[in-house]
Amino acid sequence: PMYARARLGIGYLAQEPSVFRKLTVEDNLRLVMQLQGLSEKQIRERLDNLLEEFHIAHLRHARGYTLSGGERRRVEVARTIAASPKFILLDEPFTGVDPIAIADLQRIIAHLRERLGVGILITDHNVRATLRITDRAYIIHNGRILTEGNSDQLPEDPVARQFYLGEEYEHI
Repeated sequence: PMYARARLGIGYLAQEPSVFRKLTVEDNLRLVMQLQGLSEKQIRERLDNLLEEFHIAHLRHARGYTLSGGERRRVEVARTIAASPKFILLDEPFTGVDPIAIADLQRIIAHLRERLGVGILITDHNVRATLRITDRAYIIHNGRILTEGNSDQLPEDPVARQFYLGEEYEHI
């Protein structure tokens, strides 16, 4: 079950929207921290830090249903981090968000990996957005790993081009 994974330090960001629509941004984050048994003072400090870190402080009192796709995604990532995971699974994090929000998410993901030392596994069809922030990528076809490499190797890999990228793919 999901709660057992969370206790092991594994966070999960679903592809589908998961913000509680009728709750405020603050309450979406607060509920995760309350489940951790933090004191009210610890919750307030951590909440303020997350709101600032994810550039959503101005949305603190906004209800989930009023958020844009990019704002919603930032709240979802912040809520995932609020549980203090050691490892995060991101399922299609770039789906349904505009290019500016994608760049913002890329910065956030890089920040999580570099500054916080959180391990991250991303599944996404947006090759360019994903390759820009990964150390290693795998091409999976019919449940099998066909090839793997870093962001410079994969675009040149003939197997990756044949089964996923296509011959016309240009690495930017």
